[in-house]
Amino acid sequence: MSKNKLTFCCQHCGSLYPKWTGQCTDCGEWNSIVEESHQAAPASRYQGFAGKEAAMVRMADVELEADMRLASGSQELDRVLGGGIVLGSAILIGGDPGIGKSTILLQTVAQLSQTLKTLYVTGEESPQQITLRARRLGLSEDKVWLLAETQMDIILSHLQKEKPRVLVIDSIQTMHSTLLSSAPGSVSQVRECAMQLVNYAKQTGTALFLVGHVTKEGSLAGPRVLEHMVDTVLYFEGEQDSRHRMIRAVKNRFGAVNELGIFAMTEKGLREVSHPSAIFLSRAAQPIAGSIVTATKEGSRPLLVEVQALVDQSNMGNPRRLSVGLDTQRLSMLLAILHRHTGISTHSMDVFMNVVGGLQIFETAADLPVIFAILSSLRNRPLPHDLIVFGELGLAGEIRPVPGGQERLKEAAKHGFKTAVVPHANATKKVMDGMNILSVRSLKEAVECFENDFEVISA
Repeated sequence: MSKNKLTFCCQHCGSLYPKWTGQCTDCGEWNSIVEESHQAAPASRYQGFAGKEAAMVRMADVELEADMRLASGSQELDRVLGGGIVLGSAILIGGDPGIGKSTILLQTVAQLSQTLKTLYVTGEESPQQITLRARRLGLSEDKVWLLAETQMDIILSHLQKEKPRVLVIDSIQTMHSTLLSSAPGSVSQVRECAMQLVNYAKQTGTALFLVGHVTKEGSLAGPRVLEHMVDTVLYFEGEQDSRHRMIRAVKNRFGAVNELGIFAMTEKGLREVSHPSAIFLSRAAQPIAGSIVTATKEGSRPLLVEVQALVDQSNMGNPRRLSVGLDTQRLSMLLAILHRHTGISTHSMDVFMNVVGGLQIFETAADLPVIFAILSSLRNRPLPHDLIVFGELGLAGEIRPVPGGQERLKEAAKHGFKTAVVPHANATKKVMDGMNILSVRSLKEAVECFENDFEVISA
């Protein structure tokens, strides 16, 4: 008989303790440590999924399959995954409830089932509910296999017998192993079940999708080690009251990170958006103060987005600094740089920033557009509709170059923009048809360019 081992585990970070304590010393959470009973596992628990023992092999002798990547049927999803689904990879998808995680996986499984054997394991819905949703979306049902089960031993038994090439687990928080006495969704259960599934996927070459719940802070629930075990981590972004959804790769062993796939939620499920820049450029008919367009780089693709600013006199002793889609701390830093090097003060004013369309901008190329939007709102002077701005702002007031400047300018020219204010190092040497490129080296030059209505052309 195996002997049970009693431990105390933090449900937030997964740290183990020999006795109960009120606060986790690793993550700082209070009242997150729960008593759990662990049963000693057999030595061969992680062996034998593929029917043979693992052996050392020289890299030069490794045989690669002809088609290591599978086309998911969605170009946007393939872009985020780095070109397609890699066989034997484990992909973790997280997002808010109802944002479309199950929908896009059901669409992907229905598409792949035409050529490969697929299995959709659900712990939250019944087969009838999934079939009802598939019919509402108009998906093929003939070759999609469903399994409503939460016990890992039964799931692994089906996997070894049926040997699917694509496996979906919806969701990993509902799965539980009989080796542990803790409840489903606990740190130990999530870690144990994920380990068994990832181990099976690696040994059999099965493409594995795991759906993960998120906490109220927006991060994936469960132990942080869950993100380390998988090959790819995808996050769904977007507001539920908006029809647009975005999938961002924050980890990808087989492609670039921070790639962005954009979809539109329709009655027939998630549909690709072929021209994403058009989504974020639905501007007012007439130029308005505080609005500027910038070119941001999401992975390998440039996107044109509108940045808005509102500067107003504050009635409070401590003026507010609020930004949606931008880093609030960086906004405070940019306002300090603006005051230090140009003398333009906003100390007694509230400053609000917003990125239209719900997009999150993490790169520093939005520094110069933020400054221009603030100046436009402060002076109550609208900027031209055909103006685009990008550039990084340093603490010394210098305008630093950003990567992918040529791609950004080409994307802007394609959408009809005629004037661009860019860092001097990003100014193209080739004359772009119909575009007037103004290069600036410092914040002072950029402010002079703004004050002169963009009539000064820098060399």
